[in-house]
Amino acid sequence: MKTSIATIGAERTRELAPEIGRVYKAAFGVPPNSATDEEVALFLDRGLPRHSYRAGFRCCVATLPGGELVGFAYGYTGEFGQYWTDKVAGGLDDATVEAWMPGHFEFVELAVSPEYQGRGVGGNLHDALLEGLPHSRAMLSTVEADTPARRMYLRRGWVELLRGFRFSPDGPPFVIMGLDLAQRS
Repeated sequence: MKTSIATIGAERTRELAPEIGRVYKAAFGVPPNSATDEEVALFLDRGLPRHSYRAGFRCCVATLPGGELVGFAYGYTGEFGQYWTDKVAGGLDDATVEAWMPGHFEFVELAVSPEYQGRGVGGNLHDALLEGLPHSRAMLSTVEADTPARRMYLRRGWVELLRGFRFSPDGPPFVIMGLDLAQRS
């Protein structure tokens, strides 16, 4: 079944939070992410609402003809003083930080309901989210495992900036990736 991709504003994103949360749990509740109910609740109660107020916030959603949301992607302008940017900057060498941060587009989340994965929905969301951004660079973190998402990022020109990065000592290893948006356009 064909999906439609739309870019929505911060207010509409907050309105759709329950549907976004449903997709988030379905997509990330399985290995290698294995998000718990507590982590999903944290994403919905703190992460998504807080992020929606950041400068440069942008969200794209994938819906079925009847309006059911089956995927989303969002990000915003990454700046020092934000958790992800500060944490990642602490793991990168000075030259990489200077080349990629701050002012990058932080590609925060991309999730597709499992029954719609492998049909190009994630790639369409990815491309729509990055289309026409004023930023020259984009960055993201993804689990270090060989996942379809990570392979998609590599096919679309993302480069690995750092492997084996951990946001917490007992957390899984991540890879930090960057995309030169100026070269992409």
